Amino acid sequence: MKEIENKQDVAHLVHSFYDKVRTDAVLGPIFKGIIHDWDAHLDLLTNFWETQLFLKRTYEGNPIPAHQKMDDEMNGNITPEHFGLWINLWFETLDQLFTGEKAWIAKNRAQKMSTMFYIKIFEHRQSKST
Repeated sequence: MKEIENKQDVAHLVHSFYDKVRTDAVLGPIFKGIIHDWDAHLDLLTNFWETQLFLKRTYEGNPIPAHQKMDDEMNGNITPEHFGLWINLWFETLDQLFTGEKAWIAKNRAQKMSTMFYIKIFEHRQSKST
């Protein structure tokens, strides 16, 4: 086990994590139905997590609309349980591959983001119904 030290480590984390997501019985079909260019998606998420962990501005964008669109494509059926499964796989992957402060930060930020993303999805649903 080692510390997350650079972009290559972040890429290893992201690729390993999404290998699990893609084969998960619940999450896999959701992602497979929405992500059509996995290489581009994994590059985007590697940049996102590099920005989160090293405060480098390699990610440009806003993940909230992407998550709201995903919920739209799932007919408003994304639940807190989906985020719970996602977090569990994220923690499992981190625990298998890395240790240290950056791994802790990756867990902490993922927990906060999952809550915020679900709140933003819920708000988006409400705005469509009014």
